[in-house]
Amino acid sequence: MHLFKENAPGDMDAALAQLPIIDLGPYFNGDPGALATLAAQIRGACETTGFFYIKNHGVPQDLIDATFEQHKRFHALPLEEKTKLTLDQYNVGYLAMNTSMQAHSTVHKATRPNQNESFFVTHDRGPDHPDVVNKTPLRGHNYWPENLPGFREGVMAYFDAVNALGQHMLPAFAVALEMPADCFEPYFSDENHATLRLLHYPPTKLEDNDFGAGPHTDNSFMTILARSEVPGLAVRLPSGEWISPPLVPGTFLVNIGNMIRRMSNDRFMSTPHGVIVEGDRDRYSMAYFHSPNAYRMIEVLPTCMDADNPPKHEPALYADLIKGFYAANYAHQNKYGEAPRDQYDDEIKA
Repeated sequence: MHLFKENAPGDMDAALAQLPIIDLGPYFNGDPGALATLAAQIRGACETTGFFYIKNHGVPQDLIDATFEQHKRFHALPLEEKTKLTLDQYNVGYLAMNTSMQAHSTVHKATRPNQNESFFVTHDRGPDHPDVVNKTPLRGHNYWPENLPGFREGVMAYFDAVNALGQHMLPAFAVALEMPADCFEPYFSDENHATLRLLHYPPTKLEDNDFGAGPHTDNSFMTILARSEVPGLAVRLPSGEWISPPLVPGTFLVNIGNMIRRMSNDRFMSTPHGVIVEGDRDRYSMAYFHSPNAYRMIEVLPTCMDADNPPKHEPALYADLIKGFYAANYAHQNKYGEAPRDQYDDEIKA
């Protein structure tokens, strides 16, 4: 029996009740006491499940819907057009089917590649951007299809909106960890490491170790997920049970990543999750990964350690952590013995 089905909860309603719906409206409106209330709600979710819904988040539904249409337009392109944009060594561009695998995951050892294809974008830096000129690792340019009018503009409008949402939520995470509200500003200044991944999953072969995306945790600070109507996501609860969070109209699903788990000294949970797609319909999702600037040191916050609870993680540069994550999970990083594509070998298209 498949992992997700074998470990489904006996009482699904009670299990799903562990994923709260958090209203951002009062905080975004500047209501008195709203930051403290939101911080308490986020703290509760992050300490118990690591997943929660957000509503009244400020990203227009029309923009979300339009971006899904752009997403589908891209994945409908011929494979030869998509492979012109093949993923570079910093995980920007197109990732073909069966070229990623959670072989080193501590959650579940995958033995077969993930059954999905993806397109990754980051901040849209032009050819004159200092980091592009200086070839700064992890701070390069995007790749865009040549014959897909409106795609770049539509995708970047959504990227900018969810990036702003992630930035706006940072004070609540800081207060949730008993830190000053502006605690995370230095970590996320000067263009944080942000990635939007447009994921396309065909129906999954349901053998024992087949997945659309194998069980894993995210290496982000937080992930903001928009999903289409086709189900497939599975989330592992602390009990070990795997649940499928329903689609709740007007919400994003947020999960905590390894960076805030690390900074909170494991107080906040980076929860394992994965994907299988049953039936005969393709699934589309848009995962936005909100993370610190690549060149910030990630260390345990002072409120999350003391003499009885010393740091569980050594300080580390985020660039080193993310490059290690890429190398462990993506075939193109090794190319089975070949050097990965160098982003800066390509002509930059402004």
